[in-house]
Amino acid sequence: MQVRCDCARSLTSQAPARAISSLGFSSGTTSRRPGRAGREGRRAGGGQEAGQEAPLLPPGRPSHAGAGAAAPVGPRAAGRAPAAAGRRCRGRGGGRRRRRRRWRRKKKKRRMMMVMRRLGRVALLCLGCGVCSLLYGFSQLALSLEQEPGGRQRDPAAAGRSGGAGRCKNLSVSFWNSYWMLPSDVCGMNCFWEAAFRYDYMKEHPSEKMHLAVVACGERLEETVTMLRSAIIFSIKPLQFHIFAEDQLHESFKDILDDLPYEGKINYTLYPITFPTESATEWKKLFKPCASQRLFLPLILKNVDSLLYVDTDILFLRPVDDIWSFLRKFNSTQIAAMAPEHEEPRIGWYNRFARHPYYGVTGINSGVMLMNMTRIRRKYFKNDMTTVRLQWGEILMPLLKKYKLNITWGDQDLLNIMFFHNPESLYVFPCQWNYRPDHCIYGSNCKEAEEEGIFILHGNRGVYHDDKQPTFRAVYEAIKNYTFGDDLVHSLLRPLELELQKTMHTYCGRVYKVFIKQLKKSIRDLSVRRSKGR
Repeated sequence: MQVRCDCARSLTSQAPARAISSLGFSSGTTSRRPGRAGREGRRAGGGQEAGQEAPLLPPGRPSHAGAGAAAPVGPRAAGRAPAAAGRRCRGRGGGRRRRRRRWRRKKKKRRMMMVMRRLGRVALLCLGCGVCSLLYGFSQLALSLEQEPGGRQRDPAAAGRSGGAGRCKNLSVSFWNSYWMLPSDVCGMNCFWEAAFRYDYMKEHPSEKMHLAVVACGERLEETVTMLRSAIIFSIKPLQFHIFAEDQLHESFKDILDDLPYEGKINYTLYPITFPTESATEWKKLFKPCASQRLFLPLILKNVDSLLYVDTDILFLRPVDDIWSFLRKFNSTQIAAMAPEHEEPRIGWYNRFARHPYYGVTGINSGVMLMNMTRIRRKYFKNDMTTVRLQWGEILMPLLKKYKLNITWGDQDLLNIMFFHNPESLYVFPCQWNYRPDHCIYGSNCKEAEEEGIFILHGNRGVYHDDKQPTFRAVYEAIKNYTFGDDLVHSLLRPLELELQKTMHTYCGRVYKVFIKQLKKSIRDLSVRRSKGR
């Protein structure tokens, strides 16, 4: 560029001489290119402006062009040559500017194409959301039309079994599983939409029944009945009890439960204690009598989707509905929920004494265990016995054979080992859902209970039946002696508060208010529900 501009300046400054040479006055040379430039200059009206003098040749000098033909030289002819030369130099720079403009146009076009593509993607996404919203609206309309007269919701499973038009063969599969996880003989196209919206429907219309299981052997009849009474008092939705008990206890359970004035609020089923035949004795004596029965509940209750298992020494101080709602908080990999064994590692058992793998920092306690049993039955578990993953029914006996000399707490230790290798499968809920003497006998170490109160009381180590922990025993006695239909404030809350004040000489008694904080709220909420029901 610098060379061409210098060329233009030199051409302009030496215009007279170049004009002369272009007309053929140079010695013996003929230049055709300047002649064309001159003609172009004449066409464009080039030349010197009016009033501007052009340098002339000295007078009398002959003029020769080519073979000696004479050509007149004047101001116009002399001025055309520098104008044409400057235009030629400018033309070379003009090509560069044209290429630059073309490049800018192409760049602008590419940008427009990118913007159009992005707008197309956004439009496609909006269209998809609109279609999903429309389908959701249709599904909700269909569900509302399925209600029976009186507003009661029909059981989808029953509708499927009845062979209704356009319904699935069987909708009793778990709504926690995605469509593509459902058995192939269950879902057609209609069931695809059923499964797609089943989760949202269940969030708005929870299952009609909550399933609660307990295992009772030996002298656990009274303790089990007291636990069932605490569940009945506060719960909102109907309860289905699954009671696994020794044969000699069945009649006693029937007599007591049939006399409870629960007004259709509960149903119960009694089951015998059953273990795999080839190792029944070994399983029954693993820890306490029948305690390991809980490990086989997913294999026995095959038609139950979700289940809350509790030990016999559990007392509900809040509706069962609230812990049941944790099922909705499970992510796609979680199959069960339990509370930690300890909150304070310095007094933890597993982290100090265990000779086997255990979950987390301090292990887990299986006294309160919420299970999605459909997921449990389908899952393949990682383990330290083989590289092949095993299902629930396949892993129990190999675990027992490998660790039976190293476990202390029986089935709870086996669960700790299992979730050590599969930590993504466990949902851990706070200690107030499984409050035990360990949370207060060494000083209060369950902060959630201090803030909100105890939701579920777990009187392990027999504290309901001795004087070691009078705070726990006072709560147990209050619920055991309560008569259904009596005023909860005068017959349960106030007598309990008076008894708890007598236990302030113990560590747990010093924080006795955490034992009644949630109980007061549960009684108040129950009174509000009853007043609205009237």
